[in-house]
Amino acid sequence: MEKFQIRKMAGVIALAALPSLAFAEAPGGPDCGWGNMLFKGQSGLGSHMIASTTNGTSGNATFGMTSGTNGCSANGTLTYGGTSLLAQVMDEFSEDVAQGQGDALDAIALTLGIDVEDRARFARLTHNNFSTLFPNENVTAEEVMASIHQLMRNDAQLSKYAA
Repeated sequence: MEKFQIRKMAGVIALAALPSLAFAEAPGGPDCGWGNMLFKGQSGLGSHMIASTTNGTSGNATFGMTSGTNGCSANGTLTYGGTSLLAQVMDEFSEDVAQGQGDALDAIALTLGIDVEDRARFARLTHNNFSTLFPNENVTAEEVMASIHQLMRNDAQLSKYAA
C-alpha cells in the first residue's frame, strides 16, 4: 500500500472516530427513548452505548420527538460540549490549506455544507488566503472559522454557504 493511501486511510479513520469523542445532549432531550428508560440510573460507557444503540436501532427516539412520547421533546435547545471539528484537526487542516487539498480540508468543507462541485473553489479560496486564515501560530479554530466565513461571504459562488 502506498504511503499516500495509508495516510489517507488514517485520516478517514481519524475523522470518522471524532464523533465518538464528543458528548452532546441527545436530540429529544437527555431522558429521550427506550434506551434511557431501560438503563435509567446507570452510568458508564457500556450503559450509554447500549442505551444509544437501543434508541438508534429501534427509531423510538425519533418517534418520541414527533409524538411527544417516550420522554422526548423537540422543544429544548441542542447543546454540544466538545470541541469543534476544526479545533480537533487544526494541524492537519493548516497543512491541507497550504497544499490546497487533503482530507481535513474536505471534512471542513463537508461540515460547512459545501456541495461537491464547489469544493475545489473552496480549496482554492482557503489556499490563496492561507496567511489570512493563519496569521500566526497562536490563531484559534474559532478565529480561523470566522475568517473562512468572511472569505466565503466575499466570494460570489461560495457566499451561499456562509452563515
